[in-house]
Amino acid sequence: MRIGIFGGTFDPIHVGHLAAAVNAKAGANLDKVLMVVANIPWQKDGLRRVHPANERLALVKAAVSGVEGLEASDIEIRRGGESYTIDTVIDIQKNFPNDELFLIIGADVASELETWERVDDLADLVTLVIVNRPGSANPGNLGDRWNYIEVEVPSLDISSTDLRARAIEGRPLDYLIPAAAIQYIREHNLYGPGEEPE
Repeated sequence: MRIGIFGGTFDPIHVGHLAAAVNAKAGANLDKVLMVVANIPWQKDGLRRVHPANERLALVKAAVSGVEGLEASDIEIRRGGESYTIDTVIDIQKNFPNDELFLIIGADVASELETWERVDDLADLVTLVIVNRPGSANPGNLGDRWNYIEVEVPSLDISSTDLRARAIEGRPLDYLIPAAAIQYIREHNLYGPGEEPE
């Protein structure tokens, strides 16, 4: 199988994430995409409040239910600690030793790959699927070490920061977050009154 790995904080997941995932799946001819929920996202730790991993996982499960080929993954949550992509890829490879792994990232993230943990090992284990918006610059500085595929995705300017603020202020989330995830947010009072917008 060809398995895509799409990691994120997903605080909350939104339709931009799903559009990137389904377009990456189609563009790279993937059999499935694992939506991997970060346990402790080291890039954000200490910078802002991140909702508990189990709540973010529940949102992702709600959002991908019924979407063929997308699966919520708790692999980083079960492992515990900070979430590094290389550790996740190694764990997934153990579960799928005969399958080909593809790491789905945004073009903006591609320029930051050199700052990641054990980037040389990562380059040996995955093919990148770089999702890019129409008219955006191609990813640069990847060098010769990476195999990659570029996939164009619709330009949806949606921000999780804005969505958290909208929820806290009671503004509509409809058509920005999948309906099942909105229902979970409302039932569990996530991003509700008492939280401070960032």
